[in-house]
Amino acid sequence: MLLLLSQVISDFDMTLTKFAHKGKRVPTTHNILNNKLLIDDDSTVKMKELFNTYYPIEIDASLNPEEKLPYMVEWWTKVHDLLIQQRIRKDEMARAVRESNAVLREGCSAFFDCLAEQRVPLLIFSAGVGDILEEVIRQNHVFHPNVHIISNYMDFDHTGVLQAFKGQLIHSYNKRAGALSHGATLRELHGQPNVLLLGDSLGDLSMADGVSTAQNILTVGFLNDQVEERKESFLNSFDIVLLRDETMDVPNAILRFIVSSEISKVHREK
Repeated sequence: MLLLLSQVISDFDMTLTKFAHKGKRVPTTHNILNNKLLIDDDSTVKMKELFNTYYPIEIDASLNPEEKLPYMVEWWTKVHDLLIQQRIRKDEMARAVRESNAVLREGCSAFFDCLAEQRVPLLIFSAGVGDILEEVIRQNHVFHPNVHIISNYMDFDHTGVLQAFKGQLIHSYNKRAGALSHGATLRELHGQPNVLLLGDSLGDLSMADGVSTAQNILTVGFLNDQVEERKESFLNSFDIVLLRDETMDVPNAILRFIVSSEISKVHREK
């Protein structure tokens, strides 16, 4: 049982955002960049081809993370190189997000607001694009001071044109390395060793590895795609598995339970 919750660590794409909305796939932060404002038609086709090639590998239940890793590096590197070639402008990204179909899970605003009210740090650990991620949560009015982000950030030149990506590449299956490299940041964020972790892939389970004193970690897995093929591995890995659930009902229920437990504890001690 998680009491005195010290930190929430969460993936973003298809964890805090929906997997599908009104029968259509919700774009990831990378896919939001697939906008005529930012990239040309030829690059749109190439982005789709890369997705069709590598996404089946990412979710293939017959492959272990070590086998998937080189393919994920290839995928992310090719996408980032493609985006750099398009000379994306920083001042167009807010509009691209507004015009996208990015949707947070139902109840996500309440989740963000509750964590902010209780002063619980929310670390979003994303293999997506940090600049786009920030804009999504900003436009949803939930970018509170307790939100901290580790992701792939763009590096713009003095004219506001994308020239590179900063730092270490983060993809869906190297989050352990990313967590360890950001260990100092993770340690700064916690006061007690109790963590709620949310993710949509087995690679997300390593996001708390940089919290050296973590003792109690409750993990919640959102299983969005190829449910039957992946169900067993998720059930063996996460404490709680949510099947095709486009809401934050369960994480919100966990938060409500923790908050009410702490309030009751305070009253008993008076």
